[in-house]
Amino acid sequence: MNQEEAKKRIDELSKELKQHNYNYYILSQPVISDLKFDEMLKELEKLEKEYPQFILPDSPTQQVGGDITKNFIQVKHKYPMLSLGNTYSEEEIREFDARIQKAIGSDYEYVCELKFDGLAISLTYENGRLIRAVTRGDGVMGDDVTANVKTIKSIPQKLNPGNYPAQFEIRGEIFMHKKTFERLNKQLRNTLIEQGVDEDKIEERLYKNPRNFASGSLKLQDSKEVAKRSLDAFLYFVYSDEPVAETHYESLKHAALWGFQVSDHFKLCKNLNEVMAFIKKYEQEREHLSYEIDGVVIKINNYNQQEDLGFTAKTPRWAISYKYKAETAITRLNQVSYQVGRTGAITPVANLKPVLLAGTTVKRASLYNADEMERLDLHEHDTVFVEKGGEIIPKIVGVDISKRDLFAKKIEYIKNCPECGSALIRKEGEVIHYCPNDSHCAPQLIGKIEHFISRKAMNIEGLGGETVAGLFNKGLIRSYADLYDLKPEQLIGLEFEIGTDIDGKRKKRSLQEKSVENIIKGLEASKAIPFERVLFALGIRMIGETVAKKLARKFGSIQLLMEASKDQIGDIYEIGDKIAEQLILFFSDAENRQIVHRLEQSGLQMQVVNDPDEIRSDKLVGKTFLVSGTFSMSRDELKKTIENNGGRNVGSISKSLDYLIAGDKMGPEKLKKALELNINMISEADFFKLLTNN
Repeated sequence: MNQEEAKKRIDELSKELKQHNYNYYILSQPVISDLKFDEMLKELEKLEKEYPQFILPDSPTQQVGGDITKNFIQVKHKYPMLSLGNTYSEEEIREFDARIQKAIGSDYEYVCELKFDGLAISLTYENGRLIRAVTRGDGVMGDDVTANVKTIKSIPQKLNPGNYPAQFEIRGEIFMHKKTFERLNKQLRNTLIEQGVDEDKIEERLYKNPRNFASGSLKLQDSKEVAKRSLDAFLYFVYSDEPVAETHYESLKHAALWGFQVSDHFKLCKNLNEVMAFIKKYEQEREHLSYEIDGVVIKINNYNQQEDLGFTAKTPRWAISYKYKAETAITRLNQVSYQVGRTGAITPVANLKPVLLAGTTVKRASLYNADEMERLDLHEHDTVFVEKGGEIIPKIVGVDISKRDLFAKKIEYIKNCPECGSALIRKEGEVIHYCPNDSHCAPQLIGKIEHFISRKAMNIEGLGGETVAGLFNKGLIRSYADLYDLKPEQLIGLEFEIGTDIDGKRKKRSLQEKSVENIIKGLEASKAIPFERVLFALGIRMIGETVAKKLARKFGSIQLLMEASKDQIGDIYEIGDKIAEQLILFFSDAENRQIVHRLEQSGLQMQVVNDPDEIRSDKLVGKTFLVSGTFSMSRDELKKTIENNGGRNVGSISKSLDYLIAGDKMGPEKLKKALELNINMISEADFFKLLTNN
């Protein structure tokens, strides 16, 4: 694989994984298995390690979970909610243990806990009272669901008397018991029967699984309705500025005394053999639990050792989760259909005879790409093995050739786009086929507009994917510039299809006056979005959030950027020729330049407006910093100051680190390693002197 192929594959994987994150965390409607997601993530991590110059600033390897919804107040986490690294093999657990030994020696213990299949939650208590409950969101910000969480009886609103900090957070998982799930499904079935719904349609309308049902319940706007869902919770990690205990095991014991529901199924393990015994025990016993689990979480017990091990950008180095193997079923392949993604990527989908698998009726399975179809050697109406790890759309893992019809025809991958008819392309060394018609293929055009309106780009309230697709299909928009030409009289009463319901009937939506008012207000408000985000919203290939910021800071306006040469762009620190080529390519297209001109005429911010309260400079460009310990300001504020002046934050000590900003209570192992590598250690005061004197 050459550099160009690697860059394209990194872009593909990043975009696909972001969509899967959104499906899982926000819509509660995953479309691939955990195993497939982790395989894609590992492929991306491997490529990024080999080609670090192509890492996108908003890469899924650097992010946690999904995004945040627009239905609740958004709250920034005091302590980021990181995800855990996953593994499915004992060998990788042993590799994890070897890395621990190499980093901190052999004197350590593990705590093993069950990995609950639910929704992560962070609870904040002040003076023993619950004041806030926030979902994981994107790991940095989440949704305030306090009112809904207060309906969960196992979550105390007031703690027992105890020696707990005046303020602290406790993390845990909200879930639904299997019997509750079955009871609610039975109630729904009876209701559907009374309504005269056909038996073959009832199965499709039942709730899919406890995890998705719990997740959807917590996002309801009516807390009274949430209370009816009988949700439950286990709490498992305490965060506080004041020490609660020296070890994780002790903190769990304290939390139980304070009144929190802590699972009984956790164990202090002295060595890896005890860890593996715990994993194997619950692989056998999980079917007898009253709730769903999908694995085991393994954590270093001692908090000082956790501090010494530190974090990657996305995961703690002191913890890992072991996931159990997925379940399988046998069914028949009816046909293969094809979906066109936002980037033009073509995804084949197997349409199956419905089969019950892990409590879910499965009708579709992703086939991923042409190579996967070739590997499976699929023929018409094959009998296939499907695998599922708790999600909605599983994976075909094999074919029962003994049941194949003698005259069945082999299924060949399509040669033309199913949407626009363009001949598909596939570059040498790549696995994905693409539709190259990015200027006129409807799904790609709609995808560009959806990116433009997204929260991290223009954040246009009132518009969503269904509305964008409806406006596009009605011919009212063909590019994101068209959004700003919309008039209320065009929209009020506009009716368009938004897919089909579970009975196969076309669903329609009509834009009412209030919805139209929100759309127009959202478009108007977006005109105040700063230039760097407008640049990101344009959807130029390889231009992520961080690159957009660097370009905006360097050139100051869209006009100067469009006039810049390849050398002027490529000379910017950490930009390079590849990104420069994409910018030149984008702005050399007359249609793109016209769209940008229309956006400027509509009043969007096309030049940098300096914020007097925010220091921005290039004084720290090319320098890396690691922040460790406690300071007069929060670590997040200190890191932001570094970034605002061109520096880069890293998560671990290495020979290439320029400065370690050392605060109070810095971990002894970090200090030891910094001294061994002769790292330049500075105080908080030294850092600001460095900033002032440069």
